[in-house]
Amino acid sequence: MKKLAALLLLFLALSSNAQFDPINFQEDELNIGGDIFSDFNEDLENTQVMEDERFYKFGRLFSFQLGLGLTQFGGNRGQLYEDDHPSYGMGINYFVDFQTAFGMGFEFSKHHFFMAEETQILDGEPLGFVDVSLLRVFLSWRYYIDTSDLGTALTYSNPYFIGRMEYWYTTTKYVDQEDLPNDKGGGLGVGLGFGFDFPIRIRESYINAEFLWHRVNFHDKYTDDYAQVNSEGNLSGGVADLTGDGYTMFVSYVFNW
Repeated sequence: MKKLAALLLLFLALSSNAQFDPINFQEDELNIGGDIFSDFNEDLENTQVMEDERFYKFGRLFSFQLGLGLTQFGGNRGQLYEDDHPSYGMGINYFVDFQTAFGMGFEFSKHHFFMAEETQILDGEPLGFVDVSLLRVFLSWRYYIDTSDLGTALTYSNPYFIGRMEYWYTTTKYVDQEDLPNDKGGGLGVGLGFGFDFPIRIRESYINAEFLWHRVNFHDKYTDDYAQVNSEGNLSGGVADLTGDGYTMFVSYVFNW
């Protein structure tokens, strides 16, 4: 008991000599060089400012392109159509940053086919020569791949993925059948693919190559007008409908500013 009392007296003596300031203690414990949240926000803002300055110094803001290409179809539509190359295209793009760009434009292609047999659209005589014009307008989104850790060839080519919302307007002219009115109509579609921008002069001019697959809801997608009929009035050939996806490849000259 005496030992415990002695230890208690010793502890009280040491405590009376120590100067403990709870306010300064809290400041010393919590002050680690400033507000951690303020430091984080400042670093984030500085990084964003530096990235914006880098983009405005080295990036592209707008581009305008003119191109020639190929337009083909699969399925029954591809079986029927003969493609009259080349196709024509024009577009403009706005770059948000190094990796994202939004664009708009149009493309135009010509096709034809010849029906020497009787078809559903005419009763008792062949359809003859038919001319087809396809005009599409589109809104696009591009995502440029970060090639900083890839090879020199990929970095030089500026590869990107592209998605498009499209409206295809079709005009079908029956050249050998003046009594038949032109068949006109439109359909919504999407286009997915990839492309490359090969620089001629950095930030000024490029050669663009773009490859797309198109899924379109044409107004005449399920028509049987071009199915052939025999003497008994039964289907005996031709194409039962005009289903089929589109495929395009364009090469364009690009101006930047």
